[in-house]
This record gives sequence, structure tokens and C-alpha cells, in this order.
Amino acid sequence: MRRLAVYLAIAVGLFAQAPKEGARESLAEKADEAGNKAHAAEEEGSMDIWKWANFLILAGGLGYLVGKNAGPFFAARSAGIRKDMENSLAQQKDAEARAADVDRRLANMEADIAALRGEGERAARAEAERMEQHTAAEIAKIQQHSEQEIASAGKAARMDLKRYAAELAVELAEQKVRARMTPETQDALVQGFVRNLK
Repeated sequence: MRRLAVYLAIAVGLFAQAPKEGARESLAEKADEAGNKAHAAEEEGSMDIWKWANFLILAGGLGYLVGKNAGPFFAARSAGIRKDMENSLAQQKDAEARAADVDRRLANMEADIAALRGEGERAARAEAERMEQHTAAEIAKIQQHSEQEIASAGKAARMDLKRYAAELAVELAEQKVRARMTPETQDALVQGFVRNLK
């Protein structure tokens, strides 16, 4: 860094002197128009030397800066590129692994589909059997209930028939008793009843 500062100071000094000498030269040329052309050519040659010296100092300073900073810059750039390449390789391997997994799944898909179909058919058969059993149980319940209803209705009809027959028998007996009942028979029945009460 110190060298760079020294080189820059020298370059600035040379650049600062070169225009002053050129300015003096132009003043001298204006003052002495008829001056010696050989002397002017000699001064012009010394200006070219200073220009070349300034150029060499500037080129050396730039070369030094490039040499000092270019190495780390290019090393960092190379490391970044290397890291990007490693990341790309890792991503490529990951993508290849995923593609292989997808291919494996696709290869097994037919077997999986066949297994799912078989399982679905078994489940459908089991459901059909369960529905048949449920339907048979419901039919048996309905038949049993119907039989109970029929038996109950038959029993009720028989009871109604017996009651009706009893009512008819009572009416018939009442009619017969009324037909045979005379006032004397009624008196005898009442007196017999009263006697039984005592």
C-alpha cells in the first residue's frame, strides 16, 4: 500500500510538472516568435520523455493494483463459481433421485391399481352379502310381525264372535224367558228371592 502511495505521488508530480513546462514553453514561444527551431525541437523531445515517463509510472501503478487485487478477486470469483457448480450438481442429483422415485412409483402403479380393484371387489361382495343378510333379517322380522298380527286379529275376531254369540244367546234366552214369564211367575220369583235374602 505504501508503494502504491509513493507511485501515485510520483505520477501526480510528473503530471503537474509536465503542463507547467508546456505552459512555459508556450509562453516562450509566444514571446520569442522567431526563436530557434532547434531549441523548440529539443524541448519538444524532452516533453515526449516526460509523457512516456508518466505513462510508465501510471501503467506500473495500475499493474501493481491489478496484481495486488486481481488475485483475491479472481480467487473469490472461482470459489463462487465452484460453489455454484457444487450446488448445481447437488440439485441435479436430487432431481435424478426424484425422477427415479417417480419412475419406480409408475412401475408399481399397475400392481397398486390391480390391488385396489381386488380390494374394491371384495368390499363390494362383502357389502352385498351384508345387505342380503340384513334384508333376510328384516323380511323374517316382517313375517314374524305379520304372523303375530294375523294371530292377534284371529284371536280378536274369535273373541268378537264369542261375545256376539253370547249376546245372541242372552237375547234369545231373554226372549224365551219373557215369552214364558207371566205375572204369577214373576211374583213367585220375587218371593223366592226375598226368602233367600233372609
